Amino acid sequence: MALPDRVRAALTLTRFQALVGITAGVFSIGATVGGILFATRPIHMNGEIVTIVQEARTAKLLANAMIEFRTPGDALVAILQAQNGQVRQTLREGPYRLRVSHPGFTTEVRQIQVLGGNSQEIRIRLAARPVPVEKPQKPPSTLDKAGTAIKKLFQ
Repeated sequence: MALPDRVRAALTLTRFQALVGITAGVFSIGATVGGILFATRPIHMNGEIVTIVQEARTAKLLANAMIEFRTPGDALVAILQAQNGQVRQTLREGPYRLRVSHPGFTTEVRQIQVLGGNSQEIRIRLAARPVPVEKPQKPPSTLDKAGTAIKKLFQ
């Protein structure tokens, strides 16, 4: 298919080179602007932590556990209560200290790192608090009985 005479007369080599140069310049500028916009958009700064609290011996989920998220400088970020043994929390990317406590169980503290754009699962197993053992009462000695009798005399 041949070009019409009118187009062929208007399209010289110089004009064709200019048209290609302008088109390449527009694409180059567009790609640069697109690259700058893509590179300067905010990176995922938040991550999600899923904390699962279990009883150490049976691995059953523990309801009503208190979960604290603190910064390395000990500033409190959030306190949550695990109703069904699980808690989801979105946090800014960075290091945190996770503290999990429950009445009747030991307290667990861990250092965690939140990664932006990611969801992490952390399983905490709490052991039952040991029952304090009472020392058997030893019978009072003769000296203790004598001391008690002397105290009564001076009262």
